[in-house]
Amino acid sequence: MQNVSRPIAVLAGASGFIGPAVEAAFAADGYEIRRVGRSAAVRWSDAPALTAAVDGADVVVNLAGKSVDCRYTDANREEILRSRVETTRALREAVARAEHPPRVWLNASTATIYRHAMDRPHTEAGELGTGFSPDVARAWERELFADDLPRTRRVALRMAIVIGDGPATRMLFRIARLGLGGAQHDGWSLPHRRYRGIGDRPTGPDTAPWYRTHGRQRFSWVHIDDVVGAIRLLRDDDAIAGPVNISSPHPSDNRTLMRTLRRVVGMPVGLPSARWMLEPAMWALRTEPELILKSRWVLPGRLTGAGYAFRHPDLEEALRDAR
Repeated sequence: MQNVSRPIAVLAGASGFIGPAVEAAFAADGYEIRRVGRSAAVRWSDAPALTAAVDGADVVVNLAGKSVDCRYTDANREEILRSRVETTRALREAVARAEHPPRVWLNASTATIYRHAMDRPHTEAGELGTGFSPDVARAWERELFADDLPRTRRVALRMAIVIGDGPATRMLFRIARLGLGGAQHDGWSLPHRRYRGIGDRPTGPDTAPWYRTHGRQRFSWVHIDDVVGAIRLLRDDDAIAGPVNISSPHPSDNRTLMRTLRRVVGMPVGLPSARWMLEPAMWALRTEPELILKSRWVLPGRLTGAGYAFRHPDLEEALRDAR
């Protein structure tokens, strides 16, 4: 019997929450896996090894980047930006050097690239935001799409908040179980500069903006199974390039999210909170109020247009599955 070699997938920065699920899916699809990361066989600092890893690969998936589930101190802000931009640049340069570059490169990005939206949802043609998080996303995608790589299709995975056994979901469940799962209201708080712009093209005001949301800020989300499903579709559909929103077609809002969380964890009460109350609470949890106060209203225009069928389109079912 003739020996048929398996296609090769390069998985970069795959040690976090999403990476193991993607790796398991690709292995089940028959791929040979090459890993890139700080503790992987191929290190980011070894340019020749990185070039050898991508040379001859069918697909590259880059999920590298420091978690945003932290306080936005100056040191963390710089590391959030650096860990995304520099790893993406290293991969782009390796792909450019490869004699047989990959057919497709799927690079993580974020749906937080869009502006705070209470008036209408954003598809991939939506209006980009300003300030720290959108600036990080812009710089990230600039590195991905820089220069000419004619033999490699590039896709930016603009992911919404991912529901599963990850940091964002754990934080939400923790808040609900503590009886703090009421609606969260944006509004005035002591001014700070943690969300100011960053990088060589900083945007937005110097101090953090706030909005009167009355707990109706939008919550766009996606289940981890649909992240994997979308990546599989984008890997295989040669017609799709550029930015793609990875989000459920049924975004919620904060009031509905918190009410659903209370129901899922069996907590009958949930104290509502304003930004000035959330600031010290999130400081104690070592994370940022922006993660639950920014109105993220995103629709997966290109995925639905390509016929993707979501496995978990309902928020309550997705949360129960992740509990």
